[in-house]
Amino acid sequence: MKNRFCKVVLMLLAAGCIVSCGKSGSQKATTTKKEAEKVKVQTLESERIARTLDLSATLEGYESMNIAPSITGHIEHIYVEVGSRVSKGTLLVRMDQTQLNTTRINLNNTKVELDRVTALKASGSVSQQVYDQTKAGYDQLVETERFQNENTFVKAQFGGVISAKNYEDGEMYTGQPILQLTQINRLKAVINIPESFFPLVRQGMRVEVRSDIYPEQTFPATIEIVYPTVDPASHTFQAKLNIPNAGEKIRPGMYVHTRLALGEADAMVVPYQSVLKLTGSNDRYVFTNKDGKAHRVAVTLGQRYDDRIEVIPVTPGDLKEGDELVVVGQARLVDGCTLEIVQ
Repeated sequence: MKNRFCKVVLMLLAAGCIVSCGKSGSQKATTTKKEAEKVKVQTLESERIARTLDLSATLEGYESMNIAPSITGHIEHIYVEVGSRVSKGTLLVRMDQTQLNTTRINLNNTKVELDRVTALKASGSVSQQVYDQTKAGYDQLVETERFQNENTFVKAQFGGVISAKNYEDGEMYTGQPILQLTQINRLKAVINIPESFFPLVRQGMRVEVRSDIYPEQTFPATIEIVYPTVDPASHTFQAKLNIPNAGEKIRPGMYVHTRLALGEADAMVVPYQSVLKLTGSNDRYVFTNKDGKAHRVAVTLGQRYDDRIEVIPVTPGDLKEGDELVVVGQARLVDGCTLEIVQ
């Protein structure tokens, strides 16, 4: 009886062990199965596209100047108000004239002294050194008088509109600009262009400028300057636009859209949803199938075509024709994970 009981116990223990081992094996199989992520892929092919670059910008006056004299003192009179249109050479501000008047008195006295020394030098009564010292003093006062005159009677350096006024007549000028003069019949804007387009952008290229205020109208512009360096943080370079604005419909401070035609080119165009964005940054990437493993490729975005978009690999050669791009299931992937391709 005892032997029979022992046999039963042993059989139960053996059965439990078998069940346990069976579960362990089943769990391992399940774990292995989960490692392969089911995805759909699409073979990459380059295609010919008409490349246009759409960028936004904020308009600025082509020239803008703070009216801030280089001398301090009371403001005797301001001849303009905000919105006043002025031409080049228009008198804008008259400062306190005390310093200028003192300099002019000294200049007249020095001119008389110079004339006297010049006559004495001709007769040999004074040395060349005395003459040179007197002439130098006179020349210095001439330059001082010119400088003080320009900063006492302040004139417009170009035609434009007064866009700000910070003082009134009689106030003490303390260094803050008295006025701001802005040119509005010609504007400028700076656009930031992805570095991948650097070889295609040239000075003199035509650009279309549009404003949401005038949706049916296009304002022509040209690229005046292509800046020679690339920002290492944003991987963009800048170009300055020259925008004629004879009708003055658009104004400094307005937000506009620009379109730059860059001709035709071969490009990789992929489904928009296949491109992922790194959380907390503007970095974009896609996944490709590389020998059954997920391969993460950093990209920059080009032109969008409805539900497709051009992608350019950050590292040249990382994305090429024939690669298998993951187009379904990419959101679950991490770099290097095993893939199971489904139809």
